[in-house]
Amino acid sequence: MATTLITGGTVVSSTGRARADVLIDGETIAAVLEPGSVLLGTDLTSAVDTVIDATGKYVIPGGIDAHTHMQMPFGGTEASDTFETGTRAAAWGGTTTIVDFAIQSYGEKVQDGLAAWHEKAAGNCAIDYGFHQIIGDVNEESLRAMDGLLDEGVSSFKLFMAYPGVFLSNDGQILQAMQKSAATGLMTMMHAENGSAIDVFAQQLVKDGYTEPYYHGVSRPWQMEEEATHRAIMLANLTGAPLYVVHVSAKQAVGQIATARDNGQNVYGETCPQYLYLSLEDNLGADGFEGAKWVCSTPLRSKHEHHQDQLWQALRTNDIQMVSTDHCPFCMKGQKELGVGNFTKIPNGIGSVEHRMDLLYQGVVNGHISLERWVEITSTTPARMFGMYGKKGVIQPGADADILVYDPNGHTSIGYEKTHHMNLDYSAYEGYEIDGHVDTVLSRGKVVVDDNTYLGAKGDGRFIKRGLSQYLI
Repeated sequence: MATTLITGGTVVSSTGRARADVLIDGETIAAVLEPGSVLLGTDLTSAVDTVIDATGKYVIPGGIDAHTHMQMPFGGTEASDTFETGTRAAAWGGTTTIVDFAIQSYGEKVQDGLAAWHEKAAGNCAIDYGFHQIIGDVNEESLRAMDGLLDEGVSSFKLFMAYPGVFLSNDGQILQAMQKSAATGLMTMMHAENGSAIDVFAQQLVKDGYTEPYYHGVSRPWQMEEEATHRAIMLANLTGAPLYVVHVSAKQAVGQIATARDNGQNVYGETCPQYLYLSLEDNLGADGFEGAKWVCSTPLRSKHEHHQDQLWQALRTNDIQMVSTDHCPFCMKGQKELGVGNFTKIPNGIGSVEHRMDLLYQGVVNGHISLERWVEITSTTPARMFGMYGKKGVIQPGADADILVYDPNGHTSIGYEKTHHMNLDYSAYEGYEIDGHVDTVLSRGKVVVDDNTYLGAKGDGRFIKRGLSQYLI
């Protein structure tokens, strides 16, 4: 097997940092050594096949984006990134593992939904991938099927309190699924918004002539997120199920999660880059139909209500445990345009999979989080939360050699004509400047990105069979 030595860098983990060299044998990490160590020989640089000079740079475990939607059907169209294009863009941005969502739609079998997503992804991914399972039709058959998910390497499932007639589960269905979660150890993931009330708000707004993208956010007020988050927490408390609330955007929902955690409940939350950087006024409220670029659910919140500050604080205090993207891109032309004249017809989603590691590193530069916390919320915690830790999310002997060499002295300009590899006709972060740069990315020991050059290939990625969460208290 080929051997690689990453030398001269600072290895950063969730608990600290130190100058160290990393020896890779084939696809796995063989050793983490003090600089200049002769433990394995007098001159490792001459003994290995490849030397990567990381002097002055950070060496961290590859990013794990635990919430993506490649090729997801939605609103009469399909997310524009395929598993091929989306995972390639992820690699460009320093992410070496994604966990996507297989979908069981209403009237379909869970097993058929999972098989369909395997067919979409197999042989197409640039990096490793796993699946959560969306349960869109909670019934006796799907509840029985959940017993077999762990054997398939799928240890988490997602329910929706939003999208009536498409994905919404009522409280009775949620109760039954959470009972199954408690019995099997599967993690319940929840889209927490009161979808029935939101639909009424939206219909009233459109009827009154308020049809611009801005009103997508107005129709989904923070009260609807807080209420649904509280309801999900209470049902999880009743059943004993672990609960993971996806794409948290409202500070009030954070408060509900923090209270549950203070009471010792297995409740967790993620947020996304869009909620840390973008806003109702500046983005959804852009002139004309431009705001459609930033239509997503949960929606962007008002900058005047200080949700962003509270989300950054929650990341520091671990009231929110990690940052995923909810990557679900739709082009303006031919897709977002479906909602011209009616914001309820705009496909919901933003493309971020390429920029998560950079945007969160800028949070380090800006003093929002520590360097170690950056690693924790983008890699280590996702690995622990979703049953991959030991092989993913850490630089230690025996782990997969998924490694990002990041240059804090580099610079990245985000923009459609600058840094953009997603299959998307605009950038949601146009004009953002990052005080750092993804230099080298290794996926299971193979260099897939180096010096602004893509060296990977379709099919490099493998399916990951995940175990139960390693984060529960």
